[in-house]
Amino acid sequence: QVQLVESGGGLVQAGGSLRLSCGASLLTFSVYAMGWFLQAPGKERDFVAGIRRSGIGTKYADSVKGRFTISRDNAENTVYLRMNSVTPEDTDVYYCAAHLGTTDPVVALTSIYQYGYWGQGTQVSVSS
Repeated sequence: QVQLVESGGGLVQAGGSLRLSCGASLLTFSVYAMGWFLQAPGKERDFVAGIRRSGIGTKYADSVKGRFTISRDNAENTVYLRMNSVTPEDTDVYYCAAHLGTTDPVVALTSIYQYGYWGQGTQVSVSS
């Protein structure tokens, strides 16, 4: 059973930084492409960042490019989302997601339909 557990959310002031972590209880974490998504109440879950299995190759939503960085530590079964220069518009619940495929995707995955495993989410609130 794949389990993803996010942590690191909380309240931060605009302009500040936060690092989200997602620990995975997976036997072979390195075979999963990983991603981060956000979801506001009553809205669909939106892509934030994705990273290939190898850790080489990332994609970002336009709204976070240059501010957020996704990374992973396969030895620690953890994927991270570093959030810099946050704004109140970044306030949402952030979800970690995992994709298991037979090969590493050519590019990082961006669609919610490509991910089969999800964490429970962690709230990020940015005050102005």
